[in-house]
Amino acid sequence: METDSKMKRQGAGLLVVLAVLLVTAAAGFLAGRWWMMERYPMLKDPAFANLDYTYREIMSDYLYGADSSELIHGAAKGMAASLRDPYSAYYAGEEGKEYVQRYDDHIVGIGVEIREEDGEFVVTSAYKGAPADEAGIRKDDVIVAVDGVSMKGKTMQELVSRTRGEVGTKVTITIRRDGLTEPFDVTLVREEIPVTTVYAEMLEDGIGKVQITRFAEGTGKEFGKAVDELLAQGMRGLLLDLRSNPGGLLSSTLEVASRLIPKDKVILEVVYKDEKRRITYTSTQSKAWDKPITVLIDESSASSAEVLAAALRDSAGAKLVGMKTFGKGVVQTFRPLKDGSVLKLTESEWVTPSGGKINKVGIEPHVEVGLPEYASLPVLPTDEVLKEGSLGQDVRTAELMLEAVGYDPGEPEGIYDERTAAAVERFQRDERLTPTGTISGRTAFKLMDRLRTKLKEEDPQLKEAVRTLRGMIEGK
Repeated sequence: METDSKMKRQGAGLLVVLAVLLVTAAAGFLAGRWWMMERYPMLKDPAFANLDYTYREIMSDYLYGADSSELIHGAAKGMAASLRDPYSAYYAGEEGKEYVQRYDDHIVGIGVEIREEDGEFVVTSAYKGAPADEAGIRKDDVIVAVDGVSMKGKTMQELVSRTRGEVGTKVTITIRRDGLTEPFDVTLVREEIPVTTVYAEMLEDGIGKVQITRFAEGTGKEFGKAVDELLAQGMRGLLLDLRSNPGGLLSSTLEVASRLIPKDKVILEVVYKDEKRRITYTSTQSKAWDKPITVLIDESSASSAEVLAAALRDSAGAKLVGMKTFGKGVVQTFRPLKDGSVLKLTESEWVTPSGGKINKVGIEPHVEVGLPEYASLPVLPTDEVLKEGSLGQDVRTAELMLEAVGYDPGEPEGIYDERTAAAVERFQRDERLTPTGTISGRTAFKLMDRLRTKLKEEDPQLKEAVRTLRGMIEGK
């Protein structure tokens, strides 16, 4: 009896221990599941089961096999793309490294910034003096092919890889431009391009002109050095040229603004999702600035270039001249990940010191001035021959260029006739070229160079900005 009782007590004890172990295991499982859910919120969404199923089925049964990393990177790209935000993106592996290199102090290639939009590669800007800039590539041009290979369906990395290469090698890009019926080819020679973003010169009457092409890591220091040199030369007023500036790093923008805006005055506010956070950036100026400022802006001034223009207008009394800006007033944060991939995500928007928004609105100039029509002409092909009997868009472009620089080719109808050939021959004689009456290589380059020189000399926006700044200096 005593033995039976002892055995029963031992059996009951084992059951209790087993129950405790089961409860502990269940609690551990639930805690682990809770931890996983909290650490990876995606697991809570019912649609995650579809993602998991798709991944497993592809890895198990897809006829041609698949790479698991490519599948996951593809899913991340798809998530960013589903936002339908042209500024948010996921760059996988090498693509991410290429993206980060945009802020380095030099690049090798043709010198353009590109964004991916609706499956196409759109030029954001061309670096000043780079091959693309010299060839007349401009904002919103679409790169449809590289060396005859269509870019449709290609990745950003594939595009970058094709446009980059050894210094001195050639690459031909095919451009589609709004307003033209057919794409056109441009052959460029790759160069090592130092990312200089600030260009300064002294104009007449003590007007210091500083152009900022974009805001890179060293822009603040470049700007400080430039204005110090101009001040040493007796600068009486600053003309800041932000035309075709696509923006860039906010930190560099704040450095430039702090040099010109009185200490503690507002530069901008950054407003986050649901206004749960607002950050106000104010000037940290250490040395007072007492020169009047005029700012040149145009339709291609975007992002932090718009921030600076608005801040100088609202907090430093600057006058804006040119055309209404692009209207990109949202802020992207990019985060390099362990494997080099980058997530670039729109997380906040900018508000000007006067309380206005920039996104899809832009900044209006005090004085509106446009550029002449010839400033929008595309480049001429330098590796083709246009001659009597040639037809099409390139011929019409050449006729309009000849007309703009003072050589009458007749009605610009896109027909290369005797009158066009005669105008070309006169141009060639004046430029000390062999008077063949045909356009190719050297003649095409010289014609485009004359047009660029004409625009630089006539530049109505710059002339109006100078007039405005002179009035501010005299009225000071």
